[in-house]
Amino acid sequence: MTIFPCAKINLGLNIVNRRPDGYHDLETVFYPIPLYDALEVHKMDHDFPSESRCDIQLSGMAIDGDASDNLVIRAYNLLSADFELPRVHVHLHKGIPMQAGLGGGSSDAAYMIKLLDEHFHLNMGIAEMERYAARLGADCAFFITSEVAYAQGIGEILEPADGRYGNLEGYYLALVKPDIAVSTREAFSNITPRHPAECCRRVVHDPIETWRGRLTNDFEEPIFKRYPRIGEIKEQLYSTGALFALMTGSGSSVYGIYRDRPTGLNELFGDCFTTVLDL
Repeated sequence: MTIFPCAKINLGLNIVNRRPDGYHDLETVFYPIPLYDALEVHKMDHDFPSESRCDIQLSGMAIDGDASDNLVIRAYNLLSADFELPRVHVHLHKGIPMQAGLGGGSSDAAYMIKLLDEHFHLNMGIAEMERYAARLGADCAFFITSEVAYAQGIGEILEPADGRYGNLEGYYLALVKPDIAVSTREAFSNITPRHPAECCRRVVHDPIETWRGRLTNDFEEPIFKRYPRIGEIKEQLYSTGALFALMTGSGSSVYGIYRDRPTGLNELFGDCFTTVLDL
């Protein structure tokens, strides 16, 4: 059985409070985008010689780190503690860049929960799957439904966020990721929590042309200071006609929203992962 985890962008991202547990409360609008991984799961034959109950094969974009600690395996282990699951083979093909602020790993984990629920008839509802997903990462719960959502808490408190203008259907999204890896821990270490002048949930209900300067990402200032190239990409997107541009998550991807399909971006950003998506 195969499923296709999607990526997301943040329409605004504000860090509003540091919690006693060391995490941070945030406000953001998660928006799913049509950029995908592929996740395939098959039941392992009884006689197959594997020390792991969930073995994984990775392909596609460069994979960093130990595969045994992949969030997909962690999702399997989380559910197998509460449900009778057979041993499985997993093939994860990466089409979503890593360390990009696009939520690829979180999406893989959430979609693994959905796939196991459907394939092995666990009969979990959405709310239960979201609770399991939230235990794996701050934005994992969003990917259980992958619907536009206003998120609070550490990203696990979700409410609908669609509006007349918040729905970007019919626009084009340019996504540019330089060969820069931003540590999430490093990004949070340079943040001073504060409430924004306007809540992102309110701003996305206004025309996109009014978002610039109002819809902000608190990570941009410290990240741009350390990695000026990321800030340059944002300005270049505006120079090519983007109605709105912002770094997503803690970086390093930057997106631009266009009314008409932009051209020439692969040449302009030749040293970056660059794609244009129909929304």
